[in-house]
Amino acid sequence: MIGITALYCDSENEGDAIRYGRQSHGMKAMPNAHTVPKSSRERRPVTAWNITRTCNLKCIHCYTDSEEKAYGGELTTEEGKNLLTDLKEFGIPAVLFSGGEPLVRKDIWELAGHAKAIGLRMTLSTNGVLIDEEVAQKIKDHGFTYVGISLDGLEDVNDHFRGKAGAFSKAVRGFRNCVAVGQKVGLRLTLTRHNFENLHGIFDFIEKEGVQRACFYHLVYSGRGAQISDEDLTHEETRKALDIIIERTNDFHKRGLHKDILTVDNHVDGPYLYMKMLQTKPEAAAKVKEMLEWNGGGRYSSGVSFGDVDFNGNVHADQFWMSHSLGNVRERRFSEIWLDESEPVMKVLKNRLENLKGKCTKCKFLMMCGGSMRVRADAVYGDVCAPDPACYLTNEECGVSEADMAELIAKGEGYPVPEHLLKKSGKSSMQSFASGPTAQE
Repeated sequence: MIGITALYCDSENEGDAIRYGRQSHGMKAMPNAHTVPKSSRERRPVTAWNITRTCNLKCIHCYTDSEEKAYGGELTTEEGKNLLTDLKEFGIPAVLFSGGEPLVRKDIWELAGHAKAIGLRMTLSTNGVLIDEEVAQKIKDHGFTYVGISLDGLEDVNDHFRGKAGAFSKAVRGFRNCVAVGQKVGLRLTLTRHNFENLHGIFDFIEKEGVQRACFYHLVYSGRGAQISDEDLTHEETRKALDIIIERTNDFHKRGLHKDILTVDNHVDGPYLYMKMLQTKPEAAAKVKEMLEWNGGGRYSSGVSFGDVDFNGNVHADQFWMSHSLGNVRERRFSEIWLDESEPVMKVLKNRLENLKGKCTKCKFLMMCGGSMRVRADAVYGDVCAPDPACYLTNEECGVSEADMAELIAKGEGYPVPEHLLKKSGKSSMQSFASGPTAQE
């Protein structure tokens, strides 16, 4: 996650303790404050638990490929409680109840009650459709510190992505019911070509509905999301989207509207934000560079500070990497699986800098970005150590020379960017990657 509000506006938020290793005395006294970890590498993982695969919607970009039907083999109530106890004993900062749609699982309140009883911090990821007044109050009463409701655009655009007419209006009801009971609620949106041009409308919605937080996700090719790669933003469109997000976040801040705005699943956003600050807020850029390098980007994300347990108990480096299991909690404790570097992929994830290939090895922003998302590299190139194809910085911006690229190509590490991510300029993918479009093109 890249905290746009925290970094660009120098505004402290609850997650900054574990995200940037900083915390004021005032924030430390807040009831939901995290503890500052010793170092970014030593952070325990925020852990998503997909408590069910069943979902009442059929989103076209769903990373779990979920439908409105029962699935076999899901963790039982007792197995779920044992998992939650192990996560608490392991010292994770928070567990994210996810799905499918977690609110369709009948024992969710029993599971949440157990997590609350043992003092485990909980958040909820939901499509919001089922949050009526009663459910909103239950969420609040069970101690969820945050509810993230997914939208993928306004009105018909959202319903198209969600696969059901009326999903938008019911999600809006969910937002309003959470706000009404004093439950912290945020918006989660996956950036695509269908919604990025109306980001201003999304920000207007955030302000109008009193939404306190928003996370803008970059598309990851997993589940049904792997079938819609042509919906992904080009590199040029991604830059435009980030410009809008930064502009509107800064506008909120200047008008005294405290909204925690973040981008997720592309750590390249960190260097991009830093470069923007060198132009617009040069006096604050050095501090932001220090915070981003402490965080480490992808270097300390999936497999280090973020993990996932799926509906059947399989452990993954993140929720998008269900194609690769690191072990199963029915056979070994999560904590044991997580610290086991004998597993080949986990060994790479825990030691990324010495394993990365291609453009990343020459990039001057490596300590900020950390190679970004390994799961995207694996999905596109079949190589967990390849560059993230969603890196939208030019070679020039990264400090990668033509000689550097010639060297990489000569040893088989050219890794051409997929055509659908490139600005349509008439170049081949290899030509575009090797030379890099200039910022003026």
